[in-house]
Amino acid sequence: MARFSRQPDDTTRPRPFLKWAGGKGQLLAELRSRLPASFNAYHEPFLGGAALFFELSARRCIPGGAFLSDLNPVLIETYTVVRDDVEALIEALAPHPNREDHFYATRALDPATLTPVQRTARVIYLNRTCYNGLYRENSSGRFNVPFGRYANPTICDRATLRAASEVLKGVDLSQADFQATLARAAPGDLVYFDPPYQPVSATSSFTAYHRDGFGEDRQVALRTAFATLAARGVHVMLSNSDTPFVRRLYADFRIDSVRANRAINSRADRRGAVGEVIVVGGPTA
Repeated sequence: MARFSRQPDDTTRPRPFLKWAGGKGQLLAELRSRLPASFNAYHEPFLGGAALFFELSARRCIPGGAFLSDLNPVLIETYTVVRDDVEALIEALAPHPNREDHFYATRALDPATLTPVQRTARVIYLNRTCYNGLYRENSSGRFNVPFGRYANPTICDRATLRAASEVLKGVDLSQADFQATLARAAPGDLVYFDPPYQPVSATSSFTAYHRDGFGEDRQVALRTAFATLAARGVHVMLSNSDTPFVRRLYADFRIDSVRANRAINSRADRRGAVGEVIVVGGPTA
């Protein structure tokens, strides 16, 4: 298990500033317990809410720097603006109200007509006020989640944005497919894969955080990348749904079962604790 230093006070502790379907906040203890005793650089190719990155940053245990990436250009721009221009972002985000008419007017804006700061404020505002905090794009690449009807959501969390900005300083952010990690990760590094999950049934798929989706062929390609990195001496860890397909893919590696509460199903009676797996590979697995 990784050696963690003293945790900072919660008022300044970096944590996710986006709500994200499948976010790993509730599984951090499970993930931490499976980390190698030490590692060099940290790589996270499916960025999402970046819960594990923020946790490791809060505990000051990324000695070799961090490389964060995602195929979704909107997400990478959002993190880049938080890193590089957080005060301008706070100024742009703060006036947004929690009103349904304003939500749909903001959602309808053409992002191409906005500045990077304005686009990022729009993304965070929609994320904080939309249904279940989903990020989903249609086939045209447009955000299409409805209004969430929350009573009093925190739209502009200044302290969280500033804390995130601080730990993102010096972090390499790039728009890239997960396979780019094959060229970056060196022996002794740690790579954490948190891809769009394999659906547990024909009607439960949620892979549309990006318009290109993430089907079985991409899951197979991801397994190939995982195995290649492990054979190279890179510490690798992966989260996914607990399905026969995923278990077959990673049968050659250590697979641990965990339970997590998920709430993205449209039917309330199908929400709650679900089975997930954490797969570990590399020199000490």
